[in-house]
Amino acid sequence: MARKVISGLIQCGLPVQAEAAPMDAVVKAMLEKHLGFIDEAGKKGVQVLCMQEIFNTPYFCPAQDPKWFRTAERIPDGPTISILREYAKKYSMVIVAPIYEEQMTGVYYNTAAVIDADGKYLGKYRKNHIPQVGGFWEKYYFKPGNLGYPTFQTAYCNVGVYICYDRHFPEGARLLALNGAELVFNPSATVAGISKHLWKIEQPAHAVANGYFMGNINRIGRETPWNIGEFYGNSYFVDPRGNIVAEGSADKDELVVAELDLDFIREVRDQWQFFRDRRPETYENMIKLLP
Repeated sequence: MARKVISGLIQCGLPVQAEAAPMDAVVKAMLEKHLGFIDEAGKKGVQVLCMQEIFNTPYFCPAQDPKWFRTAERIPDGPTISILREYAKKYSMVIVAPIYEEQMTGVYYNTAAVIDADGKYLGKYRKNHIPQVGGFWEKYYFKPGNLGYPTFQTAYCNVGVYICYDRHFPEGARLLALNGAELVFNPSATVAGISKHLWKIEQPAHAVANGYFMGNINRIGRETPWNIGEFYGNSYFVDPRGNIVAEGSADKDELVVAELDLDFIREVRDQWQFFRDRRPETYENMIKLLP
């Protein structure tokens, strides 16, 4: 029997700008907006769903304002994951939820929680590569991840997560494949500029080099008062040959859905024997602090 999975990506902009309402109201409005899309996904038969980076808040990292630390939650015991576990159970849907994690007071991570189709919390990935460039002052908020590159055996497929800036680093993308990933999500918050040119180069390259599907999610619109640029959407799925199989718009709130044939992974890997031909004994310098 063919192994096929229906997967979905949610891209959307802020329903309320951060300068126009209290912090709690902005976060609540963003969560409610996403819950509506989860309902839509459930009606369309989506089995594996992922949202954008830190999906239930604005992209606050340009602000360097301590108030945003208070949007962080414990995982899996915080309120957002508790709500999403009920939705996962309701729709028999795997949900990958990128949120702001508070490990303890003063220790925070950019994290994605993975919830199985029965509502069970499976674990989390913490973003490993933390930028501090331009308006992206993430080092002010996040510690680098310390959980490696786990994959999660869900009811439908083996899922990996690689968050936003991570996508510029091929090493973790390869480790996700070696750890068994069939579908890797890259939830992002990225604005027009050099990033936009790379948006449809890097993830297809990861998919080809590692023989898996990728689902790549980006926000839309401008977020004030920071105005660091235009989040350009264009969320998409790419197959193991580097073909884009479904894509969202540049400026609309939407659910992007694709049917993914997981048997295609075997077909591609049998043709391109990248794993057979690896030479890990020659890669020793990769783990040294060079130059």
